[in-house]
Amino acid sequence: MSKVIIGIHGLGNKPDKKTLTKWWLKSIREGLRNNGKFFVRPKFELIYWADVLNNNPLDEKIRDKNHPQHLEEKYVKGKKQIRSSAHPLRKRILDFVEEQLDKIFLNEDLSINYSFISDMIIHKYFKDLEIYYTENCEDKDGIECFAKEIIRNRAAKIFKKYQNDEILLIAHSMGSIIAYDVLTFILPEFKVDTFVTIGSPLGMPIIIGKIAAEQKVKIHEKRKLRTPPGVMSNWYNFSDLEDKVAMIYDLNDNYDSNENGIRAEDIIVSNNYEINGKKNPHKAYGYLRTPEIAEVINNFLIESKKPVVKWLYNLSGKSISKLLNLKQNIFSSTKSFLKRI
Repeated sequence: MSKVIIGIHGLGNKPDKKTLTKWWLKSIREGLRNNGKFFVRPKFELIYWADVLNNNPLDEKIRDKNHPQHLEEKYVKGKKQIRSSAHPLRKRILDFVEEQLDKIFLNEDLSINYSFISDMIIHKYFKDLEIYYTENCEDKDGIECFAKEIIRNRAAKIFKKYQNDEILLIAHSMGSIIAYDVLTFILPEFKVDTFVTIGSPLGMPIIIGKIAAEQKVKIHEKRKLRTPPGVMSNWYNFSDLEDKVAMIYDLNDNYDSNENGIRAEDIIVSNNYEINGKKNPHKAYGYLRTPEIAEVINNFLIESKKPVVKWLYNLSGKSISKLLNLKQNIFSSTKSFLKRI
C-alpha cells in the first residue's frame, strides 16, 4: 500500500492543471523545509475542476489586468512564517457572528430559513457555488446535467484510482464541499486515512442546509451532520481567522463523529500569502506552507515507516548537509587510503 496525497482546489478560475499542481507541491515543499523536515516528493494528484466552469485557464503570461485570463495571484514564497496566535477577541466576534447567522438562516431541523436571502448571498459572493448547486450544463455525451454531477464524478474517478492506497486528502475552500459531498453521497465506503480542510466554508449555515437538504432527512433535537463515514484516522480543519470564506472556523461544533469516532479538529493558523503588497489569507499556497499543516503532512508520510526512514524525514536541512559532507569525507579518505596501499 502506497501513501498518496490528493488535493482539491477551491473557488474561482485557476491556471492550468500542470501549473496549479506544480504550485501546490512547491507550497507543500516550502512548508516542510521551513519546518525543518526532509522533503521527498510524495505521490500526488490534484483534482482539477476549474475547466468545468471556465472555458480558458488563467495565464501568468497575460499582463493586461483587464483580460479575463489575467492571473493576479501566482505562487510566491512567503516572506516569513509564524505560528498563529490565539486572537481571543476576533474568535469571540466570529463566534457571535456564527450564532446570529445560525439563528437567522438555519432552523433546528437544519433546513434553510429565508432561502431567498441565502440564494442572493451565494449569487453575489460565491458564483462557482451557485453554479455547482443550480446551473445545468452538458457532459461529454451531450446529456444535460448539474455541474456538480460532473465535478463529483471527476473527483470520484480519481478517488477510485487510489482505492488501494493510504490517502491524505487536502481540500481547499469549495473543494472541501466537493470532498465532503463525494465522500458522503457518492463513495461513502471509500477509505481516507486523513482528511484536511483548509479555508473551508463547511461551517456556513447555508452550506449545512444544502447538505442536509440533499440527505433528504429532517434532523431534530439539534442533531448535526457527521464526518464522512470513510474518514479513518483524522479530520483536521485549518483556518486563518482573517479568512472570510472560513469565518465559521469551528467545524467540530457543526459535525458529529462518524462511526470511526472521527470528528473535525479545528486548528487556527496564520496564512502568510502576500503578493505585490496585497495579502490574501484565503489562498491555498499560504495554507499549505504553514508549520501546522507541514507537521500533519510529515506525520502522514513517515507513519509506519522504518525507524531509519523516519529519522531521515525528520532531519533538518543543516543535518542533511552535514550527513552528505560526512559521506563525501569518508569516500575521499577511503579513496586516498586505497591509493597508498
